[in-house]
Amino acid sequence: MKGPVQVPLVVRALLGNRSGLVGAVLVGLLVLSALVSLVWTPYDPTLVRPQDGWLLPFSGGHVLGTDKLGRDELSQLLTGARSTLRTALLAAAVAAFVGLGLAFAAVLVPRWIGAVVVQLTDVLIAFPVLLIAMILTAVYGGSTWTVVVAIGVGAGVNLARVARAEAGRVLGTDYVLAAHAAGSGTWRTVRKHLLPNIAPTLIVQLSLVLSVAVLAEAALSFLGFGAPAPAVSWGRMLHEQQSYIAARPLLVIWPGLAVAASVLGFNLLGDGLREATDARLRVREAA
Repeated sequence: MKGPVQVPLVVRALLGNRSGLVGAVLVGLLVLSALVSLVWTPYDPTLVRPQDGWLLPFSGGHVLGTDKLGRDELSQLLTGARSTLRTALLAAAVAAFVGLGLAFAAVLVPRWIGAVVVQLTDVLIAFPVLLIAMILTAVYGGSTWTVVVAIGVGAGVNLARVARAEAGRVLGTDYVLAAHAAGSGTWRTVRKHLLPNIAPTLIVQLSLVLSVAVLAEAALSFLGFGAPAPAVSWGRMLHEQQSYIAARPLLVIWPGLAVAASVLGFNLLGDGLREATDARLRVREAA
């Protein structure tokens, strides 16, 4: 039986890993920016002041300058961090629900039903996130929930494949078979044995889902499938400023860097968690 993950040991291993440390710092900056935007931004991010348009950084009281409409760039970046993090977390929750639901349905129900679920998962994997978002937008219109559901379903079916393999491995171990022989019910087995033993893998996979969600949210907002104006997001900022990239490149560079840093942060954090939760690493650290 795989031992439970010891949180302090995992944290030490994560912070001792260069990729994990950089990822944790970048994700921490994203979370900090989102939290700060809840209580403070230099200006109203949706406030239009044409007379203050195209201000350069550190001029007119605007640290990062303003766009064509006079909206403060730093305020939009902070608010965009909140929108991005909220969408990514909600999408990851939907992905976990879809992924675990399909995985458990594939391994806990009768074999013929499990085969149908596996085939359904393979079919859903063929549908990219963008196509799902386009279908949902055509039916319900562009909104944050459209993006959340599209990303969640798209990432969830991929998560289901990993979770199904891990769940099948755990259910075939001797201690689970012994628990069944002792009269343990299905849901008790899931709660006591299955979830605790696949949790490390799920945490790593969900951190990677978050990186996909950040990138997908920016791409969908850029293409016009996200929440309509005046909602602020990094993808919308890129879309609105793309025509002025030659004249004001910084207005595109800032949100582009924010997206890149967030995606890189979640990817590096996922890599660091994968190494930190590795059983062999935990044995070496304990020794």
